[in-house]
Amino acid sequence: MGRFLALFNGAADEADKADLTEQQQTEFLHAWAAWAQANEKAIVDPGAPLNAKKLVTAQGVEDFTDALIAYTVVEADSHDEAVRIFAGHPHLGLMAGNSIAVLECPPAPA
Repeated sequence: MGRFLALFNGAADEADKADLTEQQQTEFLHAWAAWAQANEKAIVDPGAPLNAKKLVTAQGVEDFTDALIAYTVVEADSHDEAVRIFAGHPHLGLMAGNSIAVLECPPAPA
């Protein structure tokens, strides 16, 4: 059983987000909850939003922005199985251009 990190990329800008009605937001949250319930055995960490971001380099620390908006960690028998878990995720249909990157997280070397 492997572990996989899903990174949710949001394509919406602030104006797009503001255009979502309260009903659309509620329906999306219900769809996300239904997805989570359907995949609860695979979910190791349901994740959280990714908000304030800091980039740390040898030169110092700075604020930054990017398209990453949330993460989730799942366990699956293969990378392909992990990808299938996210294939029908409601995030993909909320805004054109939304995507989910699924990365394998192998155990740390001993």
